[in-house]
Amino acid sequence: MAAAATFLGSSARKAPAGVWLLVCLLWATPAPADPLPVFEVAPGVFVHAGRHEETDAANAGDIANCGFIVGDDAVAVIDSGGSPVVGHRLRDAIRAHTDRPIRYVVNTHMHPDHVLGNTAFLPDRPEFVAHGNFQAALTARMDHYRQAFEAETSPAAAAEVRLIPPTLVVAERLELDLGGRVLDLVAWPVGHTDNDLTVLDRRTATLWAGDLLFMERAPAIDGSVLGWLRVLDALAAEPAARVVPGHGPPSAPWPDAAGDLRRYLSRIVEGVRKVQAAHGTIQQAVETVAAEEAPRWRLFESYNPRNVTAAFAELEWE
Repeated sequence: MAAAATFLGSSARKAPAGVWLLVCLLWATPAPADPLPVFEVAPGVFVHAGRHEETDAANAGDIANCGFIVGDDAVAVIDSGGSPVVGHRLRDAIRAHTDRPIRYVVNTHMHPDHVLGNTAFLPDRPEFVAHGNFQAALTARMDHYRQAFEAETSPAAAAEVRLIPPTLVVAERLELDLGGRVLDLVAWPVGHTDNDLTVLDRRTATLWAGDLLFMERAPAIDGSVLGWLRVLDALAAEPAARVVPGHGPPSAPWPDAAGDLRRYLSRIVEGVRKVQAAHGTIQQAVETVAAEEAPRWRLFESYNPRNVTAAFAELEWE
């Protein structure tokens, strides 16, 4: 069966063909590097586990989970990593396992640790697939992302960083056929961000949740804490046996894997509401809310204050 994208109603659309000329002109040849190590968490489903660190010169942005799914006819990349170097290393890992064409690069959301590797796949001429809100969100932040990446690494490391626009947009749902292997893509309402996309591999019941699921590493609220909890409720109904989180182990049982995240987000909501009911300040909330969660999450001190601040702003308008 030839690999193909099956459109469901009006929930997907093609970008202009001329985008290929632009992005290919921006592509540059990388320096060689070792392939990323990957785990085969289910037959044909390969995951690289990123480090629980912030991006720096030593890790080159290798801080998020990424990987690929191999069908009978083609390959789909699920997130490309946090730098062009990581993307090239992921591409090399794919080529170590299969010579089938890389037909799709699926972006689960616009955060740089998941998409800056996209440039590595330009020679394959894949469809770059993303949520309907992805392009606007990434365009608004790309200059900041590029500047931050250069400051965290080096000008040389940032030289290949480019904004790669999606060529296939998911408004609601979309099926991708890799040849004997169908992937179900869902574009979710505002939660972790306003452009979260999940991928379910029907053959192995493996759910790629992107950053709708953090494990071990402290999550980042960049959308709506209440919306995120609602999305987790809906995701629990997905017919998956295992899940690949955006950060954490290569895979974990589903839906049990979401327990820690749900507890943390719920404590954020409960704690902020308590401070607001007592007419407390946002600083008081930052200093106290969810403090008991600190031992359970890597990088907690960096992310919990931001999460409490975001939740405070959201919940004071309830």
